[in-house]
Amino acid sequence: MEPVTLTTDRLRLRPFTSGDVDAVTAACQDPAIQRWTQVPSPYTRADADFFVNRLVPQGWREDGEYGFAVEPLEGGPLVAAAGLHAKGPGVREVGFWLVREHRGHGYMTEVVDALARWAFTSLGVHRLVWRAEIGNTPSRAVAERAGFTLEGVERAGLTNKGTVRDAWVASLLPSDLGLPSPLPYLPAKADAEA
Repeated sequence: MEPVTLTTDRLRLRPFTSGDVDAVTAACQDPAIQRWTQVPSPYTRADADFFVNRLVPQGWREDGEYGFAVEPLEGGPLVAAAGLHAKGPGVREVGFWLVREHRGHGYMTEVVDALARWAFTSLGVHRLVWRAEIGNTPSRAVAERAGFTLEGVERAGLTNKGTVRDAWVASLLPSDLGLPSPLPYLPAKADAEA
């Protein structure tokens, strides 16, 4: 797929460019990003160059991962990175990190909402998944504000820095946003258990 640009009221989600390498390098020095995401630690400029110039473009070409650089709509510095990762037919997982000085402004909830709407209306997605290591309460707060339903704990659900870790898992369906689903959905009924 060719990369696309999405906009919200305040933000532009655009393809990464080579000019983003230094900003990604700086952002990923944040101990919280290194702790809670799967970025390498320590994080080097070579890691950012690989991510921006090889990994993200490859994801778009292969329709496996769609990565976005997030900046203010009026222009300005990189505030976040976000993406959708293939998890099977019609299922994508959302992932993100936010630059420290831009936290607390509701940006990431806005980004996740834009990604969800794009996934449901343009990609044929019928289920969007969010996962985070247990304890990553800021990420969980974003997912909950974006309308995700917490489903539980996935034991050994994430591998980070060579260790498997338990993860919270939540989902968002098109109907949660008032959108049609590409497939009919038949929810389970409590009295159907036998």
